Amino acid sequence: MKFPIQILSAGCALAIAMLACARPQGPPTPRPPVDSVRALTHDGQERNYHIHIPKAVDLTRPVPLVMVFHGGGGKAQQAIRTTDFNELADDDGFIVVYPNGTGPRDVEVFTWNAGICCANAMLENADDVGFARAILKDMQTIASIDPKRVYATGMSNGAMMSYRLACEAADVFAAIAPVAGTLNYSPCAPSESVAVIHFHGTDDQHVLYNGGAGPESIVGVDFASVASSIGFWVAFNGCASQPAISQIADVRREVWGGCKGGAPVELYTIVGGQHAWPGSEGPGWVGGDEPSQTVSATLLIWDFFKANPK
Repeated sequence: MKFPIQILSAGCALAIAMLACARPQGPPTPRPPVDSVRALTHDGQERNYHIHIPKAVDLTRPVPLVMVFHGGGGKAQQAIRTTDFNELADDDGFIVVYPNGTGPRDVEVFTWNAGICCANAMLENADDVGFARAILKDMQTIASIDPKRVYATGMSNGAMMSYRLACEAADVFAAIAPVAGTLNYSPCAPSESVAVIHFHGTDDQHVLYNGGAGPESIVGVDFASVASSIGFWVAFNGCASQPAISQIADVRREVWGGCKGGAPVELYTIVGGQHAWPGSEGPGWVGGDEPSQTVSATLLIWDFFKANPK
């Protein structure tokens, strides 16, 4: 029996399609290990960052991402140890990345270009905002990062970096959590509201609570005060001018709500606290100050992030 040419053509096309579907499409992308280091070239320089991906996280489904920036003179390993975000990520199912700043590789003294600070990164005008964007782009090749749940936090110079990201990458970051560092980038012109939770000790001698050059600061910079840093975001986010205030032991909490942009601002003041990450098991990289154990900054930061997606 002869069949019309068009029927034969259609049958051949179907057979070809079936063969194509049956043919292997190449090996699946291997899942990265729980802890790894990735390198990328940005702005003509090789940079790297550490990643923690909990085993239980489904990389094909939208997952939150938290970037944790080390303090000035530190590196990713110190941020991992000081903040203990990895254990929390395992419990709550989010990815954590710990970028390394720039500086002399032989001694691994790294800093961030956060505006008026710090060291090599500032002097060489390192494109750290672009680096953060490059990290996100790189992470999107291995996981389905939820664009509404990308966050930044950091200690000291790393806290200042998180403030700069809020100024220049508000399209990316839904919320930031500076610890012992203030807003030292100008002009700060965010494209949209960013939720902010800030932790700072009143006796911090590196980044003074009331601003200026701290007597123990290794850079001698006149840093902005906590009040001016918080005040900027309260005004920009359109929050109520007066906060709700509560206190537990040495920790005073102030919350500015009713924000027109839907992004609240919170301040945790550690009365008598120094240059440290509250709730950490020991001193951070810079300063060696003992942290208050009244609250865990890590737990409070993640709770705040969860409550404030874009």
